[in-house]
Amino acid sequence: MKIAFITSGAAGMFCGSCMRDNTLVTALRGLGHDALLLPTYTPIRTDEPDASESRVFFGGVNVYLQQKSWLFRHTPRVLDRLLNFNSLLRYVSRFAVRTKYSELGQLTVSMLQGTDGKQRKEVAKLAEWLANDHRPDAVIFSNALLSGAIPTLKRALGTPILVTLQGDDIFLDALPEPDRRKALELIRKNDTDVTGYIATSRYYAEYMSDYLGVSREKVHVVYPGLNLAGHGGPKPQRDRLAIGYFARIAPEKGFHNLVDAFIRLKSTGAPGVMLRASGWLGENNREYFEEQLKKLDAAGLRNDFEHVDSPTHADKVRFLNGVDVFSVPTTYHEPKGLYVLEAWANGVPVVQPRHGSFPELIDSTGGGLLVNPDDPAALAEGLKALLDDAALRAKLGDAGAAAVRERFTAAAMARDTTALLERFVAPT
Repeated sequence: MKIAFITSGAAGMFCGSCMRDNTLVTALRGLGHDALLLPTYTPIRTDEPDASESRVFFGGVNVYLQQKSWLFRHTPRVLDRLLNFNSLLRYVSRFAVRTKYSELGQLTVSMLQGTDGKQRKEVAKLAEWLANDHRPDAVIFSNALLSGAIPTLKRALGTPILVTLQGDDIFLDALPEPDRRKALELIRKNDTDVTGYIATSRYYAEYMSDYLGVSREKVHVVYPGLNLAGHGGPKPQRDRLAIGYFARIAPEKGFHNLVDAFIRLKSTGAPGVMLRASGWLGENNREYFEEQLKKLDAAGLRNDFEHVDSPTHADKVRFLNGVDVFSVPTTYHEPKGLYVLEAWANGVPVVQPRHGSFPELIDSTGGGLLVNPDDPAALAEGLKALLDDAALRAKLGDAGAAAVRERFTAAAMARDTTALLERFVAPT
């Protein structure tokens, strides 16, 4: 089967959605499919081998300039190609990552308008390339925010087009009114040409069908999966127990909740426990990170905290093998929970807030504990329960590891995706 995946680059950040898409495309190729990963806005960044095409569609510089000036909506394609060089897109990504979602309202609306928007030229390029150079049996978009191109692609290709839902609400909720309202109206309008949606959990399927106002019958669940190569290695010998956090260091990921819980935990004992954190730290969140360090300094716990850079997959696995309990206490309702699966792949039990996909994951695997959201005291109690009980830690960590190897692999995700597509793709 020929499948075109259209994913969103994240301005140089490690992004869970594009990492999932990259893993899925690689696994589909392993099953013998002709799967193509097409980045949009910027090149993707992943800690596994990059499976994406070198060409970037809807290049961030072109999209921005076309939004701001009528002149760039009529420039020749040779100039557009110059502005789409990967080196240039990577360079400007260093500045784009600082842009707040709330500042992107009008651009989001224009993109969702497709050929009626200011980026109509970019829509035409994508449609022409797919129709003339690849002609896929199915197209999958990484999010509904790109759905403005779908009506044009549907006319050009006549093939099933699906949309993955994996965090669209977080972006949309950050937009100012009336841009958010208009964006939702356009997504519902574009739904007419969408064959189906892929959600990464049952929770998110239910939530997003209501949030977007689309039929629940069109939303199908395909759980995320991991490439397990390298995971599950030997644990290093350590003198201290460690709580681990591995995710983007940002307010929405709840790093401050974990810091507050750690301070509370240490105030009641646990002298040998430390906190270790890793994950993407962008300049836009540097001040936030420094605020958390100041709280640790004020509590006299700076020497009990370690921040570890983990730019590669091997670094990530090494980090996860160096912690005993794991927590990313998000403030938003997480649709995927890839970092939970990564912790389990290395036998580490988790303590997560009781919202989003976390109850679904933990209830089905027995790989951790659930606590009240945005409640550092409850989080501290959950962490203490595992830190004080080595047998319980081992039991929950083993349960999570077994579940990942049985149900949450890249191969399982690829098989489930194939089975879904076969329901819509006419046999040849």
